[in-house]
Amino acid sequence: MADMPKPAPASLPPVEVRIQSGDFDVAAEIEQLRRANPNIGAVVTFTGLCRDEGGRLAALELEHYPGMAEAEITRIARQACERWPLDGLTAIHRHGRIAPGGNIVLVVAASRHRRAAFEAAEFLMDYLKTRAPFWKKEHLKDGSSGNWVDARDSDTRDADRWKA
Repeated sequence: MADMPKPAPASLPPVEVRIQSGDFDVAAEIEQLRRANPNIGAVVTFTGLCRDEGGRLAALELEHYPGMAEAEITRIARQACERWPLDGLTAIHRHGRIAPGGNIVLVVAASRHRRAAFEAAEFLMDYLKTRAPFWKKEHLKDGSSGNWVDARDSDTRDADRWKA
């Protein structure tokens, strides 16, 4: 008896990664994913905002390596799509000067079921907080430059739980 052919591997869902200076519209990003796939049953979003750090921060400046940042985030987003049954995944990260209250990052994970969407969004966010090629510098209200911001130990511990 001949070997049965193996089924073709399922294609990965659409992944959108953008690095941009301008703001984003959370509702529009969700709607774009929903329109693309009517079988989506769960959408999980995470929006990271610039804090004012107790009233002392005027802005947070985010720098990145163009091209490298997009490639690295796309790579980890595809890993999320391989680990969980997703129907779409969007990651948007801003660069430049962002005032307190402004959007910094958006992750939108869509799946047929909530658990996959929650876990994929957490996985991608943990990566973005600890390993994505971005650098953050504080600009203080008194006109001085603050510190470069490092990932916290708790962020690193969160990301370590995803190691295979």
